[in-house]
Amino acid sequence: MAKIEQILRLKFIEDFLRSRKNKGASYDDIFDYLCQKFEDKDIEADKLKFTKRTFLRDKEAISKVLGTDIIYRRSTDTYAIESDELDEIQEDVFDNLLLVEAFREVKGRKNVMFFEQRKSRGLHLLNGLVHAITHHKIITLQYTKFWEGVAYKKTLEPYALKEFRNRWYLLANEKDDRDFFIKTFALDRISDFDFAPSSFKPKKYDTEKAFENSFGIISTLNEEAQEIVLSFDSDQGSYIKTLPLHHSQEILIDNETEFRIKLTLFPTYDFEREVLSHGKRVKIISPESFKIHLKKEVSEMLKNY
Repeated sequence: MAKIEQILRLKFIEDFLRSRKNKGASYDDIFDYLCQKFEDKDIEADKLKFTKRTFLRDKEAISKVLGTDIIYRRSTDTYAIESDELDEIQEDVFDNLLLVEAFREVKGRKNVMFFEQRKSRGLHLLNGLVHAITHHKIITLQYTKFWEGVAYKKTLEPYALKEFRNRWYLLANEKDDRDFFIKTFALDRISDFDFAPSSFKPKKYDTEKAFENSFGIISTLNEEAQEIVLSFDSDQGSYIKTLPLHHSQEILIDNETEFRIKLTLFPTYDFEREVLSHGKRVKIISPESFKIHLKKEVSEMLKNY
């Protein structure tokens, strides 16, 4: 496992080159930037251990770990990232590496790092499912629905994997169904996963399009998106601003008393739960139909208290 200094170094190099965009940066520019960043984090300068040879090794490591290629421009003696497209998954890879390294530092010491006790299971299936999806392999498994508690054997044609609230879901078509229809299967409800001896010819299915107007794991492919306007108090708005509810989020008002946003999506069950979770700190401005629907929901909830 790489030391924390090396992980930080790789992260800082990538961030710096992305900020420079097409302009790029020389080795000296990168070195000066790293010195400043290490100083900001109160890390001793001798731990930087950064030479031209070290940078070339880091360059290769960034490519392998993050999939980010750094090119050298001989005419200007500078380095730049080949593509400006930032994949959020790449960010997650480094975040997890930093988390693991931090945990190694405190291992054996109590009262330092506290992890969420509710963990989603099924992540051990990810590699096998990715293989099945990319190679169009039919899979078999036992699936237990939460509300039934009975395991059913499924023969599936897997298409994609989707994450929501730290849970992973398989998007797949049941092979024996007459009509093609993508269903979701929570990985933590899957057991006895195996590859079937046959493959399948995938049909056209655009996962991104299917969830473009969704919040959560419910597809809204054939639903019409609505403009939903929500108002939060300023304190809650600070959280919504740094972690948007949806990619369509547009800020309408942002001042000392109110944070108002507009979302363009179809209000699924998952989205309704999200709005209700903010309690009295959120107001539904529009549409009126959505406001009436959740008012009825809250009235039914009050009967349980």
